[in-house]
Amino acid sequence: MAASAEGFDMVGRRWLLLTVVLAAGPVAPAWGQAAARLSDTDRAAVFKAAGAMQRDGKWIICADDPEPSGASIDEVRDLNGDGRPEAVVSEGGTFCYGFTGTGFQLLGRQADGSWRRITGDIGIPEFLKTRGVDGWPDISIGGPGFCFPVQRWNGREYVVQRHEYEGKPCQPG
Repeated sequence: MAASAEGFDMVGRRWLLLTVVLAAGPVAPAWGQAAARLSDTDRAAVFKAAGAMQRDGKWIICADDPEPSGASIDEVRDLNGDGRPEAVVSEGGTFCYGFTGTGFQLLGRQADGSWRRITGDIGIPEFLKTRGVDGWPDISIGGPGFCFPVQRWNGREYVVQRHEYEGKPCQPG
């Protein structure tokens, strides 16, 4: 049974978009082209720091997934203004990431050139203009629904500071 566009409410539209994105598989946006500028050694170091392993020519974070899509480096840029790049690695699939369909890991390049995991979660990270300790941006963790957690860096880790939808405070249901 087909539904007309006018019969779709906002939740239906979001689920349709999420379904289309999941069906298409991981897609690196234009700003993700910075990942292509990483050396092969750095790319491997980023994936390893994210907890990924190579299997059948793919980097896999969710090792239990019977049909893994493989992880991708979606973004490489200096997020906190320290002059060193951070990288966002994501992986799709409902086996490990449920209805959200994706998870991410945020890695930071250290002064010695190594990469270290900063945070990770189930959902789609959106880096906000608001900032925590040491210039780290707040991260809205998107997924199904209309009220998303916003995590803030406290100097040791990212922790939930508030919930927002489209920049406005909300209460998770």
